[in-house]
Amino acid sequence: MGLGTVINVVTVIVGALVGMAVGHRFPERTRGTVTDCLGLVTLLMAGLSVVSVTTPALGAAVGSGVPVLIVLGSLLVGSISGSLLRVESRLESLAGRVQAGVSRRFPSEGGHDARERFIEGWLSATLLFCVGPLTILGSLSDGLGRGIDQLALKSVLDGFAAMAFASTFGVGVLLSAVSVAVVQGSLTVAGAALGSIMPEAHIAALTATGGLLLAGIGLRLLRIKDVPVGDMLPALVVAPLLTQVIIAFR
Repeated sequence: MGLGTVINVVTVIVGALVGMAVGHRFPERTRGTVTDCLGLVTLLMAGLSVVSVTTPALGAAVGSGVPVLIVLGSLLVGSISGSLLRVESRLESLAGRVQAGVSRRFPSEGGHDARERFIEGWLSATLLFCVGPLTILGSLSDGLGRGIDQLALKSVLDGFAAMAFASTFGVGVLLSAVSVAVVQGSLTVAGAALGSIMPEAHIAALTATGGLLLAGIGLRLLRIKDVPVGDMLPALVVAPLLTQVIIAFR
């Protein structure tokens, strides 16, 4: 148990280190193109997650037409809560403090521009690596003793993504390995302790909502819209809760 998360953390670290080692060799235009590619692939991953809203189990549990409303309600309630709690600014503040410590070890990571690059890299990589069906289902399967196949696949994808991210954003992507360890480790422990902690319908609602957050990351990477994805994170908690409320009142 936990081997899948260990492999995932290692691939993120290795990918980030390789990206940091070779990233400075590429001109700014090339790194911008890499970021655009990451944005497009993130939108692809978002689409694959969002289609979970059509999962038969979710429709059967809450009724046809309701899954989309669940995702909408989760985003609205979660975003309002996150905005009032200033989640994104708190995350940026946390990342800034971490970056300040990192800059003492990596002098090249100091300065305002480096701080912004660090925050964007850490937040974007963390959300990309920690939000999605493979994160949830893979970690739970690992905890339940059903194998690490899903996390092994995710590890390969995350390793290449970390390499591409780190070539542009630097050491912030390396620190996202800690986020992966905490999130996936917690889900693995929860799966081992509580069994299947969420029915398929609840996971589908959570995954679809997470897919839209990934879409927000994609828009940020493509410099189309600076979506406050951090403030929307509470939606991931609201989605399964709202699903359960609707099921209870049916």
